[in-house]
Amino acid sequence: MKEIVIDPEILGGTPVFRGTRVPVKTLFDYLRGNETLAGFLDDFPTVNEAQAQAVLEAAEHSVEAAA
Repeated sequence: MKEIVIDPEILGGTPVFRGTRVPVKTLFDYLRGNETLAGFLDDFPTVNEAQAQAVLEAAEHSVEAAA
């Protein structure tokens, strides 16, 4: 997925949004904590909405494929 980068030089290989140091897990943590996507984007302005939406859609498709 082009929106996610896994590089040992960036946060020890933690998956992050491309062009940022924001871990992808942070998006899911926000949503799990009843925060909104808008709130996440406000707090992490280096992540754009298209990136976040693409990650959420990929997660949805992954769950659907596993079912």
